[in-house]
Amino acid sequence: MALADKTTPIPSRAPGSGLQPDFPILQRQVNDHPLVYLDNAASSQKPESVIDALDDYYRNHNANVHRGIHTLSQEATNLYEGARAKVARFIGAAHSHEIIWTRGTTESINLVAHSWGRKFLRPGDQILTTELEHHSNIVPWQLLAQATGAEFKYIPLQNDGDRLGPEDFERMITPRTRLIALTQMSNVVGTILPVKEIAEVGHRHGAVVLVDGAQSVPHMPVDVTDLGVDFMAFSAHKMLGPTGIGVLYGRTEILETMDPYQAGGDMISTVSMEKSTWNSLPYRFEAGTPHISGPIGLGAAVDYLSAVGMDAINQHEQKLTRYALEKLGHISGISLYGPEDPTTRGAVVAFNVGDVHPHDIGQVLDSYGVATRAGHHCAQPLMRVLGVGSTVRASFYLYNSEDDVDALVDAVTRAVSYFSS
Repeated sequence: MALADKTTPIPSRAPGSGLQPDFPILQRQVNDHPLVYLDNAASSQKPESVIDALDDYYRNHNANVHRGIHTLSQEATNLYEGARAKVARFIGAAHSHEIIWTRGTTESINLVAHSWGRKFLRPGDQILTTELEHHSNIVPWQLLAQATGAEFKYIPLQNDGDRLGPEDFERMITPRTRLIALTQMSNVVGTILPVKEIAEVGHRHGAVVLVDGAQSVPHMPVDVTDLGVDFMAFSAHKMLGPTGIGVLYGRTEILETMDPYQAGGDMISTVSMEKSTWNSLPYRFEAGTPHISGPIGLGAAVDYLSAVGMDAINQHEQKLTRYALEKLGHISGISLYGPEDPTTRGAVVAFNVGDVHPHDIGQVLDSYGVATRAGHHCAQPLMRVLGVGSTVRASFYLYNSEDDVDALVDAVTRAVSYFSS
């Protein structure tokens, strides 16, 4: 029997509430209210087909990969490497070996900082990023700059993060700029950056371009070849997959110049007591027994997203974001952050209400079963640009609907009434 035949069939339906039955957790009650899950920028929920793929692996194929000639090992290897091929196709990579498994976006960026940055950066070289970034795309470069003597610079935002274009990078780039590291979509204000045009600027000046795709890859069509980027990092758990597994895409020509990130089994070609040589791509960057079930679960998630369609998901989320901005904008005292045009932002809405602390708003929302995020969202530099310490953040995905937005608006209205009484 074909391995894929054992998992739950994947539906092909339009995004929205019609998909909610595929997600077991969305059937539960929270505080005596139906769960309205709007914390997708932090982590998405998992469909039955992903849960079944994980269950099927552990029940029927559990074995180590690449190292055994027995049936279970070969089955596990086929599932594991099959997932790599799926992910490569999903993001438009030229080769499967350009897909490196990591623990998530954070480790993917740290891998580049260690294996590329420490090898190629010199004192006086420049690393260029933006004020929109998640801490995961800031702190590794700070440490790299300290270790190599490179200069670490931010491109200031225009109009509180509403836009940032290639001309802003052109103004800041220098002959010593070696790396541009930027997000494709802000996890706080949703701003979408024109990565393709920015990559062209970077390459024209001889810089390598790394993109944090944690918020973009789950929500819009992404083709790394068309974008022309050198690295793309993203996480499975934000795109219906398991936690603890992520992806680093890297162009073959650059990956081949990099040294291993970690040392151990499977990343070597030969080992003697005096020296070792490295395995071919991508295995030189995947030391030790890997998180085998993680890629298998991610492969199932990619199947689900592909069946629904990334264009359809993106269009659905734009409509939801437009609806949410309109409805929330009618609440007295609310401050909304980010671009007004839903076509230039992702499905993330950050807001504050008067002088009420975001944590208090978030707690009231939870009492009505509405799950949001309150805090600085691992983006403290951006919070300072916005002039706030934290915000409430509602973030949408393919299974959310206008009814979920209505539940959010109703709960926020109740919270405002409660704190103003």
